[in-house]
Amino acid sequence: MTTLSRLRADILACRLCADRFAATATAHQPRPVAWFGRDARILIAGQAPGLRVHESGRPFDDASGQRLRDWLGIDEATFWDSGAIAFLPMALCFPGYGAKGGDLPPPPICAATWRAPVIDALGPVRLTLLIGGHAQRWHLGPALTAGGVDATLARWRDLPEGTIPLPHPSWRNTAWLKRNPWFAAELLPVLRERVQKALAND
Repeated sequence: MTTLSRLRADILACRLCADRFAATATAHQPRPVAWFGRDARILIAGQAPGLRVHESGRPFDDASGQRLRDWLGIDEATFWDSGAIAFLPMALCFPGYGAKGGDLPPPPICAATWRAPVIDALGPVRLTLLIGGHAQRWHLGPALTAGGVDATLARWRDLPEGTIPLPHPSWRNTAWLKRNPWFAAELLPVLRERVQKALAND
């Protein structure tokens, strides 16, 4: 098997967090979502699969994914083409719900175990999209993410070339999007342009 195929098989068999998930309000079993392929040109780094993704096994297979595709300006076929776009969240399994019904944070052991090997096996990508604070801190470090997600998004033009931070496309951020019209007016056109450029066959 290729390195990526080996990694995918190992990830799908991973049960490191079985006891942790069994103790959550959802009491679920691990179901890693490993969605990446050789020569992917875009890397989407998010937080962790939600319950619907846990059930379907396909990343962003929910309303958040519809909004994200709109932001990127691409169709479903392109979005889920693992040879074009790799999804590598900070946790590859649904972490479960907490006592108040919200998603639990991604277990750090997942990123510590799988993230660097997958990124190394993927090789260079043309564009990396960082969705939410967990992914932004991991990829950019404390200096570039000081002040949280809002501050990181505000300095998007100053980040390393080929990297764009994004808020989570969840409905929970609808109010944030309304309060920050610059996101749609200034960042999204650049995002769509860079996505098309990254996907282009040179």
